[in-house]
Amino acid sequence: MKLPIYAYGHPILRKETEEIDENYPDLKKLLADMFETMYHTKGMGLAAPQIGRNIRIFLVDTEQLDTEDREEEASEYIKEVFINPIIMDESGKRWEYEEGCLSIPDVRGNVARQPKVRIEYYDANFELQDKIFDGITARVIQHEYDHLEGVLFVDLLKPLKKRFVKKRLDKIKKGQIQADYKLVFAR
Repeated sequence: MKLPIYAYGHPILRKETEEIDENYPDLKKLLADMFETMYHTKGMGLAAPQIGRNIRIFLVDTEQLDTEDREEEASEYIKEVFINPIIMDESGKRWEYEEGCLSIPDVRGNVARQPKVRIEYYDANFELQDKIFDGITARVIQHEYDHLEGVLFVDLLKPLKKRFVKKRLDKIKKGQIQADYKLVFAR
């Protein structure tokens, strides 16, 4: 089932999320719905707060990138579920790349992130993983992880760019925008 995306300005996007255990109700269905929603909205990642859930889950699928979109080489492209993730380390020289977000339609901007991330998490089968990712895959993981901490990519933009997108963000907050998918606005 396609789920609505919670838009910029909704308080759930600014909350830190809570851990879950393997007995979380209907976890498999939730994950299937999240993947369906992510593909419907043409995203590469989706975090639980973006669908109105205050839990520590996000999905990533960088396997779907076209070869021409793979500007920054990664040693591994993935389709993965991250439950209760903890970033253990980020390393390398920061590099800028233009990011966007399903919760912030039609706003994009360059964000500087480190190219390598080590993350510990539970996968969809609730098996503990400890892996290192790099390149675009690391970037998507860092972006989605930020959602679990109540951080949005626009918080990481340079001051001039923040001022440039402010009017657009205000319109999103007020629900004065449309997207190709259903959005939930703050009331």
